[in-house]
Amino acid sequence: MRSVVNPLNRLRSIKVKLSIVIVAAVAVTLAVNEIGLIFNFRSQFRAGVAAVIALGMVQVLSRGMTSPLRSMERAATSMAAGNVAERIEVSSADEVGRLAEAFNHMAHELAEVDRQRRELVANVSHELRTPISALRATLENVVDGVVAPEPPLLRTMLAQTERLQRLVTQLLDLSRLESGEVPLHRLDFPVAELLEAVADESALSFPAVSFTVDVDPPDLDLDGDPERLHQVFANLCDNAARFTPDDGEVRLRASAAGSRVRIEVLDDGPGIPPEALTRVFERFYRTDEARSTDEGGSGLGLAIARWVVDLHGGTIEAETRDPHGCRMVVDLPWQSRQ
Repeated sequence: MRSVVNPLNRLRSIKVKLSIVIVAAVAVTLAVNEIGLIFNFRSQFRAGVAAVIALGMVQVLSRGMTSPLRSMERAATSMAAGNVAERIEVSSADEVGRLAEAFNHMAHELAEVDRQRRELVANVSHELRTPISALRATLENVVDGVVAPEPPLLRTMLAQTERLQRLVTQLLDLSRLESGEVPLHRLDFPVAELLEAVADESALSFPAVSFTVDVDPPDLDLDGDPERLHQVFANLCDNAARFTPDDGEVRLRASAAGSRVRIEVLDDGPGIPPEALTRVFERFYRTDEARSTDEGGSGLGLAIARWVVDLHGGTIEAETRDPHGCRMVVDLPWQSRQ
């Protein structure tokens, strides 16, 4: 069954629609009254017929104006019950139609948030279950007397607990960053000192990889939160070193370009597939699903880095290098003192 198209749907103002409905109702009333006078009908009959016809016409013309509101009411009730896939058919171009479009956009965003929430719960459950299962199996072997609590075994158990602690800390950091509860303690600091400290720390964890720092000009400074930015570049540097082969090199470069400071972290690893360049900053995303968590990290570091950079008003991007390797590029606002 085909629906009747309302002739007022193309109008973009509900005020104009209401004005047309009112004028049409008055015109119909006058026309019915004149016809009744011609046929010498009584005034009560003329008024009753005019009222019925005018009300019927108003119902037809106003249906397109109110039906989206009724649809939104039903959709809102359905969404409150958990059905975030509910959508509204947009049948007009006026304010109510635009409200329906905004409602559909909101419903789409809610559905996306719900999908991310379910993925987050699944990923967190997986990440927590792996070290907990390893700890439980090891402790059961110790309790049953299968293995002795020797130092190598205890070090393995300690590594699993540290892994759990890192994951929980990163989850808390990400939660605070997304909710805006982490204030930035801004101050001017030398970029070279920050990058050299990051390189020295990474060198302790990856002694087979060499780290170089290049800052141009050497006295380049930056206005920001040095502790949070240290967290960003320490994560980028550790990621680069993790996938750089032994005797390879990780380079940290910083330079001033107009009103921005560009800081790059370059490695000699296998690089990131082109289709994954924009997704590496998603929570728990890994470019190689077969890679173990111990090798690939928790999947939260780059998500945290993106939030910190965003709070500073900057941008962070991943790029591929020729013939291989990855380049992480961070652009931050900068004001020259000259």
